[in-house]
Amino acid sequence: MKLVLFFLFMLPVALLPVKALGQEPVRILVITGGHDYDKVTFTGMLEELGDEFTFEIEEFPDAFNLFLPENRDNFDVIVFYHMWQTITSEQKKAFSGCIMDGKPLVVLHHSICAFDGWDEYIRIIGGKYFHVPTIVVDREYPASTYEHDRHIALEVVDTLHPVTKGLKDFELFDETYKGFYVSPNVTPLLTTDDPTSTPIVGWTHRYGKARVVTIQSGHDTPTFQNENFRKLLRQAVLWVFEGVKP
Repeated sequence: MKLVLFFLFMLPVALLPVKALGQEPVRILVITGGHDYDKVTFTGMLEELGDEFTFEIEEFPDAFNLFLPENRDNFDVIVFYHMWQTITSEQKKAFSGCIMDGKPLVVLHHSICAFDGWDEYIRIIGGKYFHVPTIVVDREYPASTYEHDRHIALEVVDTLHPVTKGLKDFELFDETYKGFYVSPNVTPLLTTDDPTSTPIVGWTHRYGKARVVTIQSGHDTPTFQNENFRKLLRQAVLWVFEGVKP
Protein backbone atom coordinates (compact mmCIF):
# COMPACT_ATOMS: atom_id res chain seq x y z
CA MET A 1 0.00 0.00 0.00
CA LYS A 2 2.81 2.41 0.87
CA LEU A 3 4.45 1.71 -2.50
CA VAL A 4 1.19 2.43 -4.34
CA LEU A 5 0.72 5.69 -2.46
CA PHE A 6 4.32 6.67 -3.28
CA PHE A 7 3.76 6.24 -7.01
CA LEU A 8 0.42 8.05 -6.85
CA PHE A 9 2.20 10.96 -5.19
CA MET A 10 5.12 11.01 -7.61
CA LEU A 11 3.04 10.75 -10.81
CA PRO A 12 1.74 14.36 -10.75
CA VAL A 13 5.27 15.57 -10.01
CA ALA A 14 6.65 13.66 -12.99
CA LEU A 15 4.09 15.31 -15.24
CA LEU A 16 4.98 18.85 -14.20
CA PRO A 17 6.85 21.07 -16.70
CA VAL A 18 10.63 21.09 -16.30
CA LYS A 19 10.57 24.71 -15.12
CA ALA A 20 8.11 23.80 -12.34
CA LEU A 21 10.65 21.35 -10.94
CA GLY A 22 13.11 24.15 -10.29
CA GLN A 23 15.00 24.59 -13.56
CA GLU A 24 15.96 28.18 -14.19
CA PRO A 25 14.70 29.80 -17.41
CA VAL A 26 17.04 30.16 -20.37
CA ARG A 27 18.41 33.72 -20.28
CA ILE A 28 18.49 35.18 -23.79
CA LEU A 29 20.69 38.15 -24.66
CA VAL A 30 19.23 39.83 -27.75
CA ILE A 31 21.65 42.19 -29.49
CA THR A 32 20.38 44.90 -31.84
CA GLY A 33 21.84 48.01 -33.45
CA GLY A 34 22.55 49.42 -36.91
CA HIS A 35 19.07 48.75 -38.27
CA ASP A 36 15.55 49.98 -37.49
CA TYR A 37 12.79 47.50 -36.69
CA ASP A 38 9.34 47.40 -35.11
CA LYS A 39 10.28 47.20 -31.44
CA VAL A 40 6.74 46.57 -30.23
CA THR A 41 6.00 43.49 -32.34
CA PHE A 42 9.57 42.19 -32.08
CA THR A 43 9.43 42.38 -28.28
CA GLY A 44 5.97 40.83 -28.38
CA MET A 45 7.40 37.83 -30.23
CA LEU A 46 10.06 37.39 -27.54
CA GLU A 47 7.47 37.67 -24.78
CA GLU A 48 5.47 34.87 -26.38
CA LEU A 49 8.36 32.40 -26.38
CA GLY A 50 7.17 31.01 -23.05
CA ASP A 51 7.99 30.82 -19.36
CA GLU A 52 11.10 28.78 -20.10
CA PHE A 53 12.83 31.96 -21.27
CA THR A 54 13.77 35.41 -20.11
CA PHE A 55 15.30 38.01 -22.39
CA GLU A 56 17.24 41.24 -22.29
CA ILE A 57 17.73 43.50 -25.32
CA GLU A 58 21.05 45.34 -25.61
CA GLU A 59 22.30 47.48 -28.47
CA PHE A 60 25.69 47.88 -30.11
CA PRO A 61 28.14 49.43 -29.40
CA ASP A 62 27.47 49.06 -25.64
CA ALA A 63 26.70 45.36 -26.14
CA PHE A 64 30.34 44.64 -26.98
CA ASN A 65 31.13 44.76 -23.25
CA LEU A 66 28.90 41.76 -22.65
CA PHE A 67 31.29 39.54 -24.60
CA LEU A 68 34.05 40.13 -22.04
CA PRO A 69 34.87 37.04 -19.91
CA GLU A 70 33.63 38.65 -16.69
CA ASN A 71 30.16 39.24 -18.19
CA ARG A 72 29.52 35.98 -20.04
CA ASP A 73 27.86 34.20 -17.11
CA ASN A 74 25.03 36.74 -17.14
CA PHE A 75 23.30 35.09 -20.11
CA ASP A 76 22.87 31.62 -21.63
CA VAL A 77 22.13 32.20 -25.33
CA ILE A 78 22.82 35.09 -27.71
CA VAL A 79 20.30 36.10 -30.37
CA PHE A 80 21.63 38.50 -33.02
CA TYR A 81 19.21 40.96 -34.57
CA HIS A 82 21.65 43.70 -35.55
CA MET A 83 23.37 45.08 -38.64
CA TRP A 84 26.35 46.69 -36.93
CA GLN A 85 29.50 47.37 -38.96
CA THR A 86 32.28 48.98 -36.90
CA ILE A 87 34.39 46.83 -34.59
CA THR A 88 37.84 47.24 -33.04
CA SER A 89 40.55 44.60 -32.75
CA GLU A 90 39.86 44.17 -29.02
CA GLN A 91 36.14 43.86 -29.66
CA LYS A 92 36.77 41.22 -32.32
CA LYS A 93 38.85 39.20 -29.86
CA ALA A 94 36.21 39.29 -27.11
CA PHE A 95 33.36 38.70 -29.58
CA SER A 96 34.82 35.67 -31.33
CA GLY A 97 36.26 34.31 -28.09
CA CYS A 98 32.86 34.39 -26.41
CA ILE A 99 31.30 32.23 -29.13
CA MET A 100 34.38 30.04 -29.62
CA ASP A 101 34.42 29.18 -25.92
CA GLY A 102 30.88 27.84 -26.14
CA LYS A 103 28.30 30.61 -25.87
CA PRO A 104 25.48 29.44 -28.20
CA LEU A 105 24.15 31.75 -30.90
CA VAL A 106 21.01 32.26 -32.98
CA VAL A 107 21.40 34.68 -35.92
CA LEU A 108 18.37 36.39 -37.45
CA HIS A 109 17.80 38.22 -40.72
CA HIS A 110 19.88 41.38 -41.26
CA SER A 111 22.55 40.09 -38.86
CA ILE A 112 24.05 38.32 -41.88
CA CYS A 113 24.60 41.79 -43.38
CA ALA A 114 26.81 42.96 -40.49
CA PHE A 115 30.57 43.52 -40.05
CA ASP A 116 31.60 44.01 -43.65
CA GLY A 117 35.27 43.20 -44.13
CA TRP A 118 35.59 40.96 -41.05
CA ASP A 119 36.20 37.47 -42.41
CA GLU A 120 35.92 35.80 -39.00
CA TYR A 121 32.30 36.91 -38.71
CA ILE A 122 31.54 34.83 -41.80
CA ARG A 123 33.04 31.81 -40.06
CA ILE A 124 31.08 32.54 -36.88
CA ILE A 125 27.63 32.67 -38.49
CA GLY A 126 28.27 30.45 -41.52
CA GLY A 127 27.36 32.98 -44.21
CA LYS A 128 27.36 36.63 -45.30
CA TYR A 129 25.35 39.19 -47.28
CA PHE A 130 27.67 41.33 -49.41
CA HIS A 131 27.06 45.08 -49.76
CA VAL A 132 29.91 45.28 -52.28
CA PRO A 133 31.77 42.67 -54.36
CA THR A 134 33.72 40.56 -51.86
CA ILE A 135 36.35 37.81 -52.03
CA VAL A 136 35.75 34.73 -49.88
CA VAL A 137 38.08 31.74 -50.07
CA ASP A 138 39.74 33.03 -53.27
CA ARG A 139 36.43 33.57 -55.07
CA GLU A 140 34.88 36.96 -55.77
CA TYR A 141 31.16 37.27 -55.09
CA PRO A 142 29.09 40.15 -56.51
CA ALA A 143 27.07 42.42 -54.26
CA SER A 144 23.96 40.73 -52.87
CA THR A 145 20.45 42.00 -53.53
CA TYR A 146 17.22 42.20 -51.53
CA GLU A 147 13.51 42.54 -52.16
CA HIS A 148 10.79 43.61 -49.75
CA ASP A 149 7.29 42.20 -49.34
CA ARG A 150 7.66 38.75 -50.82
CA HIS A 151 5.35 35.83 -50.18
CA ILE A 152 8.14 33.30 -49.79
CA ALA A 153 7.55 29.54 -49.58
CA LEU A 154 9.95 27.78 -47.25
CA GLU A 155 10.74 24.07 -47.39
CA VAL A 156 11.77 22.27 -44.21
CA VAL A 157 14.80 20.19 -45.17
CA ASP A 158 14.86 17.91 -42.13
CA THR A 159 11.60 17.52 -40.18
CA LEU A 160 13.40 15.44 -37.53
CA HIS A 161 16.03 18.03 -36.62
CA PRO A 162 15.28 19.56 -33.18
CA VAL A 163 15.21 23.08 -34.65
CA THR A 164 12.62 22.26 -37.32
CA LYS A 165 10.86 19.29 -35.68
CA GLY A 166 7.09 19.53 -35.96
CA LEU A 167 7.24 22.14 -38.71
CA LYS A 168 5.84 21.54 -42.16
CA ASP A 169 6.64 23.62 -45.23
CA PHE A 170 5.27 27.11 -44.64
CA GLU A 171 5.04 30.60 -46.13
CA LEU A 172 6.28 33.94 -44.82
CA PHE A 173 5.60 37.49 -45.98
CA ASP A 174 9.14 38.74 -45.63
CA GLU A 175 12.22 40.28 -47.19
CA THR A 176 14.41 38.08 -49.36
CA TYR A 177 18.17 38.24 -49.92
CA LYS A 178 19.83 36.90 -53.05
CA GLY A 179 23.48 36.18 -53.69
CA PHE A 180 24.59 35.94 -50.08
CA TYR A 181 27.31 33.47 -49.20
CA VAL A 182 26.54 30.22 -47.36
CA SER A 183 29.46 28.12 -46.17
CA PRO A 184 29.61 24.61 -47.68
CA ASN A 185 30.20 23.30 -44.15
CA VAL A 186 26.78 24.21 -42.75
CA THR A 187 23.81 21.86 -42.33
CA PRO A 188 20.79 23.27 -44.22
CA LEU A 189 17.51 23.52 -42.30
CA LEU A 190 15.33 25.62 -44.62
CA THR A 191 15.39 26.21 -48.36
CA THR A 192 13.32 28.12 -50.90
CA ASP A 193 12.93 28.20 -54.68
CA ASP A 194 11.93 31.87 -54.66
CA PRO A 195 13.84 33.52 -57.55
CA THR A 196 14.70 36.58 -55.41
CA SER A 197 16.45 34.51 -52.75
CA THR A 198 19.51 32.38 -52.22
CA PRO A 199 18.21 28.78 -52.00
CA ILE A 200 19.47 28.02 -48.47
CA VAL A 201 17.80 30.36 -45.96
CA GLY A 202 18.33 28.54 -42.68
CA TRP A 203 21.19 26.44 -41.38
CA THR A 204 23.18 25.25 -38.39
CA HIS A 205 26.85 24.65 -37.74
CA ARG A 206 29.45 24.87 -34.99
CA TYR A 207 31.90 27.62 -34.19
CA GLY A 208 34.42 26.32 -31.69
CA LYS A 209 32.42 24.81 -28.83
CA ALA A 210 29.19 26.62 -29.71
CA ARG A 211 26.16 25.57 -31.66
CA VAL A 212 25.00 28.24 -34.12
CA VAL A 213 21.68 28.55 -35.97
CA THR A 214 21.27 31.16 -38.71
CA ILE A 215 17.87 32.09 -40.17
CA GLN A 216 17.69 34.63 -43.00
CA SER A 217 14.03 35.46 -42.37
CA GLY A 218 12.79 37.98 -39.83
CA HIS A 219 12.34 41.41 -41.39
CA ASP A 220 9.17 42.80 -39.87
CA THR A 221 5.84 42.36 -38.06
CA PRO A 222 4.25 39.70 -40.34
CA THR A 223 7.17 37.37 -39.62
CA PHE A 224 7.34 38.25 -35.90
CA GLN A 225 3.67 37.25 -35.61
CA ASN A 226 3.93 34.09 -37.72
CA GLU A 227 3.45 31.02 -35.51
CA ASN A 228 5.82 28.89 -37.60
CA PHE A 229 8.59 31.46 -37.26
CA ARG A 230 7.99 31.76 -33.52
CA LYS A 231 8.21 28.00 -33.15
CA LEU A 232 11.39 27.96 -35.25
CA LEU A 233 12.98 30.64 -33.07
CA ARG A 234 11.95 28.92 -29.84
CA GLN A 235 13.32 25.55 -30.93
CA ALA A 236 16.52 27.14 -32.24
CA VAL A 237 17.20 28.78 -28.87
CA LEU A 238 16.50 25.54 -27.00
CA TRP A 239 18.67 23.47 -29.31
CA VAL A 240 21.74 25.71 -29.17
CA PHE A 241 21.32 25.92 -25.38
CA GLU A 242 21.10 22.15 -25.01
CA GLY A 243 24.46 21.89 -26.77
CA VAL A 244 26.29 23.43 -23.79
CA LYS A 245 24.51 21.68 -20.94
CA PRO A 246 26.69 19.17 -19.03
